[in-house]
Amino acid sequence: MDKVVDHGPLAENFAETAARLGVLFAERAADLDENDRFAEANFNDLKESGLISAAVPAELGGGGADVRTLARVLRTIAQSCGSTALTLSMHTHQVAIPAWRWRHQEEAQPQVAPLLRRVAKEKLLLSSSGGSDWIGGSGKAERVEGGYRVTAHKVFSSGAPAADLLMTGAICGEGSEAAFLHFAVPMTAPEVTVLDTWRTLGMRATGSQDIRIEGLFVPDGNIALRRKAGEWHPALQLVSSIATPLIYSVYLGVAEGARDIAVGMARKKPAAPRLQSLAGRLDTALAAAGMAHETMIAASERNAPSAETVNDVMIGRRLVEENAIRVVELAMELAGGAGFYRKAELERRFRDIQAARYHPLQKEAQTEFTGALALGQPVDRIY
Repeated sequence: MDKVVDHGPLAENFAETAARLGVLFAERAADLDENDRFAEANFNDLKESGLISAAVPAELGGGGADVRTLARVLRTIAQSCGSTALTLSMHTHQVAIPAWRWRHQEEAQPQVAPLLRRVAKEKLLLSSSGGSDWIGGSGKAERVEGGYRVTAHKVFSSGAPAADLLMTGAICGEGSEAAFLHFAVPMTAPEVTVLDTWRTLGMRATGSQDIRIEGLFVPDGNIALRRKAGEWHPALQLVSSIATPLIYSVYLGVAEGARDIAVGMARKKPAAPRLQSLAGRLDTALAAAGMAHETMIAASERNAPSAETVNDVMIGRRLVEENAIRVVELAMELAGGAGFYRKAELERRFRDIQAARYHPLQKEAQTEFTGALALGQPVDRIY
């Protein structure tokens, strides 16, 4: 069942809010990066502004924003603070996925509505263990009376210091019979510990700490999905078609921010063919990244999760990665030696953009997936 919302004025309101907050986040970004501190104050502002619940359907108390609008918000914030935007993207896709199900799968509404209402009412921040729990999954779920006893170590859990729920899972069973169980973990549970491990090249203010889960009981009724471990499932096709365009809007925004800084610096220099060539190559790469991202959004807007949709999204993801990284490299060249100083704020964007390499599907898996699909061969275990 599809519900149609007029996103014209709504999208503009969200974009204006993102731009306003971006000015504030830009003022804090260097200090957060320098000191490896999570952008907690930024998320307090995001909660107060309503952007934290933008993806929740309006009928459930949220902003009712679609993927295109959400991507625009993330892209705008990323121009000022990549870490805040990346953490917000990890929260947002975990909200946008059940919101999609609420709109398009009537039978799923009773399952997803409680979480969506809580996000809107309580301003919950969701962390994702996607870095640990891609198709192969991680952690151990031992069957006990009434549910499962879970032990796991999760990495890359963005927003962990301030998260309310960890959207995660664990493996039950072994070998070909192993199943991956999806569930939410309350971060206040005594069995859950956030480890201070996030010391990284870039995206330092995301708070993507490791999380240790020791013997947490998860009742049967809290299992949201049970799927075969190590194999594509329709739910993961849905995840990819929504999460990946949102995440890569962040890297496009980081590249745009770097471009604006470098061009601003270069305009103060005397006109020269070399500068013109660098600026032209930079804007060409940025245009390529933008066009590739648009194909990702268009694929998501088909509302038809499938291997073919995943393929279109992941080709776009690869092209955004390569061109966004190239944009920031060219920005460093265009700015010249002055761009090497931290105060120019290019070097932070140069470091932040490197993270675009690491989200699935990474380039080797993407080319295998795309090639197998082109040849009419199975892709179920290519990830």
